[in-house]
Amino acid sequence: MRGELLNVWDKVWSEVFVKLSKHKGAPTELFSELYDAIIPLPIPPAEPAEPTQFDEDGRLTDPNEIAAEEAYNKALDDFGAARSHYEQAVSGNSKARRWLRTELPLHITSESKALAALAAVHGRVRDIGGDALSNRYFNLVEAFIDKYSLRYDLRRPFSMHPTLPGIFARVVRNLKAAAQTDPHLATAFHEFEDALRDLTAERTPNRIKTCIAKQTNFLEAIGQIAPNVTGNTLGQICDQVGTWPHDRIKDSMKNMYGFASNYPGIRHGGTPANQIREMEMRDLVSVCVVLFGFAPYLTDQLNYDDIYSIGEAA
Repeated sequence: MRGELLNVWDKVWSEVFVKLSKHKGAPTELFSELYDAIIPLPIPPAEPAEPTQFDEDGRLTDPNEIAAEEAYNKALDDFGAARSHYEQAVSGNSKARRWLRTELPLHITSESKALAALAAVHGRVRDIGGDALSNRYFNLVEAFIDKYSLRYDLRRPFSMHPTLPGIFARVVRNLKAAAQTDPHLATAFHEFEDALRDLTAERTPNRIKTCIAKQTNFLEAIGQIAPNVTGNTLGQICDQVGTWPHDRIKDSMKNMYGFASNYPGIRHGGTPANQIREMEMRDLVSVCVVLFGFAPYLTDQLNYDDIYSIGEAA
């Protein structure tokens, strides 16, 4: 998803870590310190259950127990090698820089892990380089966030906070993900996206109305499968969904539905006498944002914690 750190994590190396290493306050063993801060310590394998079947010479006889013992010994050897490699990397080995760059993609596999890595590096940099080095690191990360329009606001000493554009982007992403679970929803969402793209070629009132119509069709489709809903129009869905904290919010959504039904050429022929002017791009921007803003009330398919989160969802 655009705006997420994970999608541009491969650029963190050159634009943050390498630049940090060139600061006059950076120690020669910086990459060993970063390795220790980011790469998790190898975990020893769990021992298998005590064997129960032996021959008269004390050797295992059960095939499953033999396989478990062999797998454990192999895992134990792998752990020993990984632990030795880890200890070399964190002890100032000159290869730590290369090892860290190679191994980062293997460990940074989610947004939460990427954010945790940046925070861990800040803590380590502060410990080994004081205010000067940690301030340089903060500025590098802040510039990185701005350059790639990430959905975070970085505040001192070092904490990430979601931005409003980021929250809205995750609402749309969650809606799109929910749509993929049902062929009818997927079609409705794709039709809305196609209508939105069509405006690139020509921004006419008719295309704006088509885009709004497709968006309300999608909200109607996803609302129909919400718990306790038996109706098939947005107005009926609003009355049945039972998620509103206040009737005025419900009325606002119903008024938006009324607008889409009453304005000539959006969902129906409408009432020409009620049209004040032709549709403009300002209407597209405003109405699309408002309609998707109501979406969390119309469905239980969204992960609201994930929408707001600072990457907690892996």
